[in-house]
Amino acid sequence: MLPLSNLVVFEMAGLAPAPFAGMILADFGANVIRVDRSKGHSTDVLTRNKRSIALDLKNPEAINVLKDLFKKADVVLDPFRPGVMEKLGLGPEVLLQENPRLIYARLSGFGQSGPGSKAAGHDINYLSIAGALGMIGRQGEAPFFPMNILADFAGGGLMCVMGILMAVVERFSSGKGQVVDANLTAGTSYLTTFPYLMQNYGLIWDSERGSNMLDGGAPFYEVYKTKDERYMAVGAIEPQFYASFIQKLGLADRKLPNQLDREAWPEMKRLFQDVFSQKTQAEWTTIFDGSDACTTPVLSFQERIPNATSFNDADHWPRQAAAPQPAPVLSRTPAMPVTGNAENPFLEPGSHSVELLTQFNVDKDQIKKLLKDGALVDSSVAKSRL
Repeated sequence: MLPLSNLVVFEMAGLAPAPFAGMILADFGANVIRVDRSKGHSTDVLTRNKRSIALDLKNPEAINVLKDLFKKADVVLDPFRPGVMEKLGLGPEVLLQENPRLIYARLSGFGQSGPGSKAAGHDINYLSIAGALGMIGRQGEAPFFPMNILADFAGGGLMCVMGILMAVVERFSSGKGQVVDANLTAGTSYLTTFPYLMQNYGLIWDSERGSNMLDGGAPFYEVYKTKDERYMAVGAIEPQFYASFIQKLGLADRKLPNQLDREAWPEMKRLFQDVFSQKTQAEWTTIFDGSDACTTPVLSFQERIPNATSFNDADHWPRQAAAPQPAPVLSRTPAMPVTGNAENPFLEPGSHSVELLTQFNVDKDQIKKLLKDGALVDSSVAKSRL
């Protein structure tokens, strides 16, 4: 039995953060049902282990059906800007009154109230408002944004799942649901707690962006290009790991500046880059295999390191990045494993509409009427036995 197999989750169709939250819950066994609009095509690829019901949300009949379904739900995932669900008559005040055990998770960009709460935004905007973007980038250059992993998925979707699970645990003692406000800006800000505190107390992040130990300033925490235009990542912070790194580079006999001599950092970066440029990524990977030098190949999902021998043991680094798998791994009740890539990652809106309403004990005649009135769409209705 999977750990979340008793949870029923309705995910209002959205983009990125909410589908990711829904996918995590589904991976660990929750019955996740995506609520799609009856018209249009979904480009969501985070659909693993989910089903879809398609409803015309402008039709009062469809809204009434949703309200009835939500009475039997454990979780509702709201991916919209503040006020959208209220306009549909599906706000938390209404739904929690009808289902006091409901956990109503709201994933918005800037929160349900306050500055910018009703504005549109994307990952880069949430990073900038949270203060995270201002910490990332090379010295003397503009802040540099990572791909949309940090705010959308870490500060947003993953933080939302944490909130849902905390509310589930609390519900065991209170018997009550609650609203989870998992806005992406606040979630991202929470992730920056360590650098924020270190900066406040003048530790590590005490100088200009890109000139500190962990943001690109230090030569022992950097990415270096290899002879074949690939890269090695170095994180040799502690003295013993730095010593191993220097030894693997073949520089143990050289008289080098102190590791923490900031004035020497630019010179040491040039030296390390010169050394790395003399061998290919495959050669350096072999050299650093099995060491504590904290130096690793920058791997790709798409291809292996060229001309590298593959191993499958603890003494060798992988030669290609593995496809993402559900995490963390639970010893007794792990998530459903992901095996290969689906030929079609898309979930067609309404693929399971009739099936789902039947499972939730909606009367067969009512289902027929919903289909006839256009309140419900089932993409496989021709195959359904009504």
